[in-house]
Amino acid sequence: MNSARYRLRTAALLLAGALLTAVGPPGAAAAGAASPTPGAESGAAAQTGRGRTVIGDGHIDLGPRFDHGRWTVQIRDDTGEPAVWRTTDDVVLHVNDMAKAEVPEDKSFAFLGAPGDQVWLLPQVQHDGVLWPGWNSQEPRVAATVDREVTWQLTGVQGPGTFILFLNGSFGTPSVVFDGRKKLPQETGIEVNSHVHGNWAFTRPGTYLLQIRMSARTKDGTSHTDTRTLRFSVGPQDPRKAFAARTPAVPAAATPESPSGTASHDLLWWGLGAAAAVTVLAAVVIRRRGPRREHTTSAMQHGATEGDAT
Repeated sequence: MNSARYRLRTAALLLAGALLTAVGPPGAAAAGAASPTPGAESGAAAQTGRGRTVIGDGHIDLGPRFDHGRWTVQIRDDTGEPAVWRTTDDVVLHVNDMAKAEVPEDKSFAFLGAPGDQVWLLPQVQHDGVLWPGWNSQEPRVAATVDREVTWQLTGVQGPGTFILFLNGSFGTPSVVFDGRKKLPQETGIEVNSHVHGNWAFTRPGTYLLQIRMSARTKDGTSHTDTRTLRFSVGPQDPRKAFAARTPAVPAAATPESPSGTASHDLLWWGLGAAAAVTVLAAVVIRRRGPRREHTTSAMQHGATEGDAT
């Protein structure tokens, strides 16, 4: 089977699985809930990997950790043995053409574009050949010391198209966490010691820079914050070119007090038949902040300059 035919077959299967999931089969696990934790935190990822790398398949998580006692946001890379944490400056996340699909006619997904429009989607459930990114707050010291939750903000977006992060809740209903077309920063919460996956959608090929900030207060009353840039290469281009992309400008009002990170401061629910086998390990409470605060059970939910690499 040639590669073009394989991609078409894969996309068709993914779309069929997504629409089936959206119907909400009886007893289906609520999407966006904590998923099984590949390489669960137990000190197995104590080291920080070195050197630039492109990751385009397998499991990774974004999250905070204390690296040599210092709060920082890094990428936990589970694609090799042993798993390692990597600084965001050293990683390009590759969204290859196996992740390409069309927006369905279901009006619930109109936020992704018109029916038939192409999107590149990193799925909420795992699929071979496509990157599976999540986020967690499970690094041992973070899990032990953070008071209740980690605040996650999208503070900046730069790219040739739109970036949207969304979840499929009960019955496959999509819920948008971040939408790069809307006013930034946008904010959500990650309950302590949780691990979550969502749908990362990009509407055009090219390089995207997402500026993010993660903050928390530890039980001793100390505040911690760090701001980083995630690099995504979408489509058939050479992904290594994304390393040279320039970071977006910093909105003055959004600049954290200490850039160094020292104390102070839902498209398609991807899935083939295996998607229904995803097990909920824990109920995850996510906070969406705005003029009013609201709580969503079993659902997850623009920039500043990069913090110093650690």
